[in-house]
Amino acid sequence: MPNFKDRAPFHRWSAAPLVLALALAACTPAGDPSGDGDDGRPLVLTTFTVLADMVANVAGDRVRVASLTRAGAEIHGYEPVPDDLVRGQDADLILENGLGLEAWFAQFTERVDAPTAVLSEGVRTLPISSGDYEGEPNPHAWMSPDNALVYVDNIRDALTGLDPAGEADYAAAADAYKAEITEVGDYLEEELAAVPEPARALVTCEGAFSYLARDAGLTEMYLWPVNAESQATPRRIAEVTRFVEDNGVPAVFCESTVNDGTQRSVARSTGAELAGPLYVDSLSEADGPVPTYLDLLRHDAETIVAGLSGARP
Repeated sequence: MPNFKDRAPFHRWSAAPLVLALALAACTPAGDPSGDGDDGRPLVLTTFTVLADMVANVAGDRVRVASLTRAGAEIHGYEPVPDDLVRGQDADLILENGLGLEAWFAQFTERVDAPTAVLSEGVRTLPISSGDYEGEPNPHAWMSPDNALVYVDNIRDALTGLDPAGEADYAAAADAYKAEITEVGDYLEEELAAVPEPARALVTCEGAFSYLARDAGLTEMYLWPVNAESQATPRRIAEVTRFVEDNGVPAVFCESTVNDGTQRSVARSTGAELAGPLYVDSLSEADGPVPTYLDLLRHDAETIVAGLSGARP
């Protein structure tokens, strides 16, 4: 069994176009570690760090890759400011998640003369089941190892369209990367098989794990559906608390970018462990716990398995 440790649809940005243009002119793409700017390779921009790392794994050294948002950013309520806008007017390709996640990004894409691609294209979506965005597609599709394979294929195709000479390189890198992602999904399935059926539940702060829960055969429960409405109602808190108690769920979880105070209360009331944190919308800095997308998947998989495999205190 592998040990991985060993190795806002929902937010609208109203900033003036002039501020945006000034920010664009002032910033240098992140993902260019040399700091030398344009070195002749195409520049690919992504909307957040998870996508940037996925692209970099397929792109190799054939292109420069930059994320618009920085490590640790909360994507749903993100409000771009000049210091955070890490991009260049000479972008050759812009890649976004889609599914309404980057509605705040629309003003940027309208003003940049570069082709775009939606990396979630082709994913079998799940709806948000409650709240103001009920019925809208859940945007967190990259959190599923199965869906991630679709993302990688879309990245491969987008890069090939930008740089046809690199087609073979992109195809080989994509195949190798998908094999590593698949290993995480296999690990989750195998390890969670031993968890008693009632306790096979993923109880989180935000409903960001619908796809992962589906793939892993877990019942999903959450305090709020999306971070743009991250105030859990008393009724919802009571529902989650009752679910944890009735099913003997040994652990509850919260995401790294939100306040876990309400989930701590659930844990105290039920005797469950508050495990985590889990990572979703952003990677950490290079010296942090999840500097890459594979690290994020592995960390979350191991954290979920450890929490749900534990005995209730």
